[in-house]
Amino acid sequence: MKSFDRIHRRLLPAALAILAICAVLPRQTLAQPNYPTRPVRVVVPFAAGGVADTTARIVADKLAEKLGQRFYVENQPGAGGITAARTALGAAADGYTLIMLTNGTAVSVSLFEKLPFDPVKDFTPVSSLGFFDFAFVTSASSGFKTLAEFIAAAKQKPGALNVGTINVGSTQNLSAELFKTSANIDFTLVPFRGNHEAEVALLQGSLSLVIDSYSILQGNIDDGKLRALASSGSVRSESTPELPTVQESGVSGYDVVSWNALFARSGTPPEIIKTLNAALQDILGDAETKKKFLTLGIEARAGTPEAIEDRLKSDIVKWRAVTEKAKIPKQ
Repeated sequence: MKSFDRIHRRLLPAALAILAICAVLPRQTLAQPNYPTRPVRVVVPFAAGGVADTTARIVADKLAEKLGQRFYVENQPGAGGITAARTALGAAADGYTLIMLTNGTAVSVSLFEKLPFDPVKDFTPVSSLGFFDFAFVTSASSGFKTLAEFIAAAKQKPGALNVGTINVGSTQNLSAELFKTSANIDFTLVPFRGNHEAEVALLQGSLSLVIDSYSILQGNIDDGKLRALASSGSVRSESTPELPTVQESGVSGYDVVSWNALFARSGTPPEIIKTLNAALQDILGDAETKKKFLTLGIEARAGTPEAIEDRLKSDIVKWRAVTEKAKIPKQ
């Protein structure tokens, strides 16, 4: 009997260890499911039909093909992305509700006194989707053949030239504010409620320059009614390689590239993030997808979750400095 007790005492720790492992295994299996097993919602903070919405739908269709479940877009525009963020944060952190965040999300941090969410803490990055520059465009009937000529004219007559963008606080609007300080010039910045209104004002001659997405202005550029002078990135865009950058036009250090990316709610299992990131790496590296994106003026480009998180953080700092210098009141 004593011999049996000694054997029992030796075996007891091992038995307890096995029981502990068995207790943990089911929880790990639940935390790392065979994802996805049902449809996945992609919340987009913009109305249907725009560039961001079209981008999301291309990606959603490709993810469905690759992962074998439906990915569907749900548009929730307005309130600086707050509506869409609340929807995403109201869902479980299980990878079945994703959200598109953009450069505009970084801008919103600076424009609102207090957002009801923290884009860095409340969301987990999956991957970037695409990057795009803004175009500096004038009327074909204007005397400006280059952006350098516009800058020279603005220096000769401070405040006399009008530059149009969409509403105050938009990335386009802040790009104009950054251009003003970076080039050390002064002009009158005229905000419009929509892209079309700004384009019409440019065609009618009441504006000297408009800063907006190339794809929005492309129709009149192709028809010869508008003339693109420069693109906003630090290097020439793949979609407009013939267009010089603002830096090439004499404004050292000017660099504005907007982006969109896919995020999940914080707490989403890492294996789900890895599955989605791997799928997006393949999708956005595909020649067909790249071609579709370029027709929208976007360079398709996946990246690591860490890379897009770093970009979000750095853009929050960048645009906060611009809004403070421009003295844009917080909402």
